[in-house]
Amino acid sequence: MTPNHLREYLETLIHNSLYLSTMIWGPPGIGKSSIVRQIATHNDLDFIDLRLSQLAPTDLRGLPVPSDGITRWAAPEFLPANGRGILFMDEINMAPPAMQGVAQQLILDRCIGNYQLPESWFVWAAGNRKEDRASVYDMPGPLANRFIHLTVEPNIENFRQYAFTRGLHEAIVGFIAFRNDLLHKMIPGEPSWPSPRSWEMASQLHGAGLRIDPAVGTAASAEFYAYLDVVGQIPDLDRILAGTPTPEFPAETSLKYACVMGLVARIKTVDQALCGLNWLVTTATAEWTQLFVADLFPQLRDKGIFVEVQQRIMADSNLREFLTSYAKLLAG
Repeated sequence: MTPNHLREYLETLIHNSLYLSTMIWGPPGIGKSSIVRQIATHNDLDFIDLRLSQLAPTDLRGLPVPSDGITRWAAPEFLPANGRGILFMDEINMAPPAMQGVAQQLILDRCIGNYQLPESWFVWAAGNRKEDRASVYDMPGPLANRFIHLTVEPNIENFRQYAFTRGLHEAIVGFIAFRNDLLHKMIPGEPSWPSPRSWEMASQLHGAGLRIDPAVGTAASAEFYAYLDVVGQIPDLDRILAGTPTPEFPAETSLKYACVMGLVARIKTVDQALCGLNWLVTTATAEWTQLFVADLFPQLRDKGIFVEVQQRIMADSNLREFLTSYAKLLAG
């Protein structure tokens, strides 16, 4: 599933109070952990990030404490005592089998020793797969059978929406739209390689005027800077968004991506959205206008101006006719 599908699935578990232990699989750097954190925040849930690989079995089970001639187990302070939240066991399969075994009871029976997990807590976990060249242990069959299993893969459309929402540099977004094969590409033997996580770091480096090699590696970095040399030839995007007459839509593919992604990244107002759309309808082919609309409309909804833009589009005969085929997008 895509990251957005994962988010929708997990949200459904919460809204239906399905306290099923859930295991999320996927390659490193695609945002599994951040999605879970965002869901916790969005639903006003407490969040505990429990790294089993950093614990000993007694850390999770607790310590024996004598009391009135009976030994009782004192639960660790990091386990929740009340409230509602998500107990998230990130990188669970980096923990050795003995530690995973100790966690089995907590995952299935929601208790361990004398400790009982509060009713309104979800138990979710995440881990990388062996094929991702991650240093992980096999998950024991009895533990695996205690989970429902979800597998998430990187997705370019999801990444673009995330990138625009997070304000990633438009050059980074345009490059990944142009070279989506570099969204996630593990490179054996290299400490730095492209992933959604490392491109977000690269955006911060680029915005500060620093090279992005330390985040995404030398090969991806070299292609990015070659891309920058070319996209310096794009039309003035600010003039386009101001409604000023501009040159035709570029002919070179990388420039087309740079124009479309740059426009989406810069649009802040209703008038800018209409100017950008008018320019593309007038100068570009349908596929590029559709790409623009598909990326822009979710951002307009987030900004709270989508309805006004929709009304203005429907009042313009040229735009209304052109966007008839995109009724699904307009309907929201």
